[in-house]
Amino acid sequence: MTIPDVQSSRDKRNMPINRVGVKDLHFPVRIQSADGIQHTTAKLNMAVFLPAELKGTHMSRFVALMEEHDAPLCAAGLRRLTETMLARLDAPAGTIEAAFAFFRKKTAPVSGITSLMDYHVTLACDMDGDTARHSLRVLVPVTSLCPCSKQISQYGAHNQRSHVTVQLDCVEAVEIEEVIDLVEQQASCQLYGLLKRPDEKFVTERAYENPKFVEDMVRDIALSLQSDPRIGRFAVESENFESIHNHSAYARIVSD
Repeated sequence: MTIPDVQSSRDKRNMPINRVGVKDLHFPVRIQSADGIQHTTAKLNMAVFLPAELKGTHMSRFVALMEEHDAPLCAAGLRRLTETMLARLDAPAGTIEAAFAFFRKKTAPVSGITSLMDYHVTLACDMDGDTARHSLRVLVPVTSLCPCSKQISQYGAHNQRSHVTVQLDCVEAVEIEEVIDLVEQQASCQLYGLLKRPDEKFVTERAYENPKFVEDMVRDIALSLQSDPRIGRFAVESENFESIHNHSAYARIVSD
């Protein structure tokens, strides 16, 4: 008995579909980091261009591709995976986006105790023919301390945890750790998973000595990104979860 291939049948509406595929596919992956391979779980969006004359794509092939995939994910690896997807689905264009938790071992500034910090990362590759567009998105949690509060207060200054998000269109590969380092260097102070009392004293005083408005952080980060020839278009934003208000402070810069 021959089973009909409905997806490959002809469609008469003369309407191509820019992207069709699977969304929010959760899958275990290996990530290539500066410290070696780490295991995590990715949320994947995978889609291809569908010509007007075809009724549908073969959804199972996206999942089958990930079942077969064994190489660590990085910019070059994601491009190869995208190329394989296009060949498997006989598509001229398509995209793969992988969002995952990225972990980094950090050393406390005084005690030297080590702990893990997690960061939210998204790698993406969008291909059209032989042209590939790579993007990297990293969310980095940091501390910011208000310069105005420090200036006008007799005792202390209010500070808050901030989420800084950097989105890059990469001409050449940029490592995840490089983005994290850049953001943490421009914050009032970086965060740690585990601190002892001497470390708490250090990070509190470090933030106090390095006050930053939300505007300061995005400007300082944008200036560093602007000077990197590996980076094309970029966006940087910061949301400061205010400790003295029931709202956040927010700033965003998008490159020309």
